[in-house]
Amino acid sequence: MTGSDVTRDGVEGARPGREAVTDAHAGRRRRRRGRGEQPVVPDAAFSSYYGRPILKKPTWESLDIAGYLYLGGLAGASSLLAAGAQATGRPALARSAKLGAAGAIMLSLGALVHDLGRPARFLNMLRVFKPTSPMSVGSWLLAGFAPLTVAAAATDVAGRYRRAGSVATGGAAVLGPAVATYTAVLIADTAVPSWHEGFRELPFVFAGSGACAAAGLALVCSPTDQAGPARRMAVLGAGLELGAFQLMKRRMGPAAEPYERGRTRVLLRRTAELLTTGGAALAALAGRYRDRRLAAAAGGALLTGSAALRLGVFQAGVASTQDPKYTVVPQRERLEARDR
Repeated sequence: MTGSDVTRDGVEGARPGREAVTDAHAGRRRRRRGRGEQPVVPDAAFSSYYGRPILKKPTWESLDIAGYLYLGGLAGASSLLAAGAQATGRPALARSAKLGAAGAIMLSLGALVHDLGRPARFLNMLRVFKPTSPMSVGSWLLAGFAPLTVAAAATDVAGRYRRAGSVATGGAAVLGPAVATYTAVLIADTAVPSWHEGFRELPFVFAGSGACAAAGLALVCSPTDQAGPARRMAVLGAGLELGAFQLMKRRMGPAAEPYERGRTRVLLRRTAELLTTGGAALAALAGRYRDRRLAAAAGGALLTGSAALRLGVFQAGVASTQDPKYTVVPQRERLEARDR
């Protein structure tokens, strides 16, 4: 009899029905000391039941949660850009960033509530504060960040209560980096292999992606003579996103494979990477030649590239739950490294 096992190449030798093995060392026959007898049932090797996935596939709606991840990053980075623009005397850039942050965070909350099913479920998460729970911390971040961004945008458009608006802008900027990156901590805290194994670098990937999206929106909506901070944010954000993402995939081991397969590869390699790189290059050229058309093209590329990255990360995580090797092989390798 032969056993089945989960390796880097997938489930090998899996057999359904009554022949499924369940012991820890299938295929090996042992002799009992002093009797010369062989066991009737072989030592079992690991396999998932009938070769089925070990983890349950996430039930989140792709557009809702990928949109929630994307819009949260856009809002958080835009609030930081708005505060910098206001402090350096760039009112048009500050206004577009404030409006972008307020609109994005409201849409992000809408996507989250739509996935939850009804608003009361989001409000229920505010009944307690649990510092060890990314979901609890994130809910309170959103509850504090959203009113600040709306207040900052409203006072800027109305031209009144400027002092209160400045306080709201500063408060949103303080919370902005956490809002832009907490979703990475949230999904990495799950058992989904292609999210969990990238827990070290994924917040930096999301920080860079959010910066690219915020810079892209500012480049589209702001005059070129005030968009200098947005152009610099685009270049720095693209470098952080692409560099951290490549480092993450190298460190993840087999759990990085879903990022390199099928539609996810197209989203990440042919869409996200190309558009982000191209958008950053166009942003630099737009600053050199003061060309409004180049700035708009750069902004559109950066916004689309950031969205493609979030959708690709979401799809890779879902795909990684469907193959047992992405769950078992990293666990075995960690145990072996610990033993060594």
